[in-house]
Amino acid sequence: MTTDAYWMEQAIKEAKRAELLEEVPIGAIIVKDGEIIASGYNLRETTQQAQSHAEMHAIQSANEKVGSWRLEDCDLYVTLEPCPMCAGAIIQSRIRRVIFGAYDPKAGCAGTLYNLLDDSRFNHQTEVIGGVMQDECGGMLTSFFRDLRKRKAAKNSRD
Repeated sequence: MTTDAYWMEQAIKEAKRAELLEEVPIGAIIVKDGEIIASGYNLRETTQQAQSHAEMHAIQSANEKVGSWRLEDCDLYVTLEPCPMCAGAIIQSRIRRVIFGAYDPKAGCAGTLYNLLDDSRFNHQTEVIGGVMQDECGGMLTSFFRDLRKRKAAKNSRD
């Protein structure tokens, strides 16, 4: 049986694709029946669209792949805890499980600020597993933002 860490490694590969584009390195995959059916990575800076998060791209791709908005037998792996928008899309698409890497103290809605995915007032709840490969996922983000600050400081010193 394939482990959550194995699938998270696949999501990390997606995050690295975002990083190559100088996007915040967040990646997501959707697994159904032991197979990746969709993937996505952050493209918000590239598209300049607020909804261009890794999870949103993966969900849209999975919907197209299965021919339905319902993803009941699917698991979502994402390198950063979902934000409120992505958590809402996860509920709406009926994803079975969400497995994330790094916790998000500023926007996390899978347990950190709020657990939108386990609120019994909604007609669907999603199992949540956090902290899978947390150091690797968080380290990517820390390095990215450290480098971004250095690039901005260097640019400002040239101006």
